[in-house]
Amino acid sequence: MTTEPRRVLVVDDEPQIRRFLRISLTSQGFLVLEASTGREGLAQVRESLPDLVLLDLGLPDMDGQEVLDALRAESSVPVIVVSVRGQESEKVRALDRGANDYVTKPFGIRELLARIRALLRHPLHASLAGASSRFVRGEVVIDLATREVFKDAIPVHLTPKEYAVLARLCRHAGRVVTQTQLLREVWGPVHAEDTHYLRIVISKLRHKLGDDPQKPYLLHTEAGIGYRLLVEPMS
Repeated sequence: MTTEPRRVLVVDDEPQIRRFLRISLTSQGFLVLEASTGREGLAQVRESLPDLVLLDLGLPDMDGQEVLDALRAESSVPVIVVSVRGQESEKVRALDRGANDYVTKPFGIRELLARIRALLRHPLHASLAGASSRFVRGEVVIDLATREVFKDAIPVHLTPKEYAVLARLCRHAGRVVTQTQLLREVWGPVHAEDTHYLRIVISKLRHKLGDDPQKPYLLHTEAGIGYRLLVEPMS
């Protein structure tokens, strides 16, 4: 039984970048679609229904952040922003607007392919994470239905804030969740800048779940931006 190749839409106005990505992705078995403007990219999303979008921000007809807004108004397809804009504020802005990941140009193709594969293993557009209430990574099991967490089959006691942060990261498994998002949702809008609250909770979660901050396998920090939880939904 053969399966359809995964469809990746590249939205970038630079022909050489599109060509490089087309060759690299095709060699890995992907079907590559292309668009050179924001409007063309949005039309491709509607007509071709790609499995993932690689979106540049510097487009000739509209800013990529505006494309992201328009795309998120009608689709939850995974989006990786691939842009020369490397400022932390630009990354946070894109992630807050619904991008699933952000890669700065120039980039390594192996890293980009790894991020693509990770997102396609966690197809948020199919609500895989949202449909599951149990998540696993190694010996850690998180059950959102019963609000229980286990490490090596032993219950882990979490405070309400620790559990709330972990649960929100689970619902966006594999995706970067910004500090601002977590602070607003867990502590409330007035604490959106109190990043030290979040750092303390993340540190305690790592300690309780046996996650080495120097070599994390569970909770990854995206410096200055937010956190990514690497767990697999359980059937």
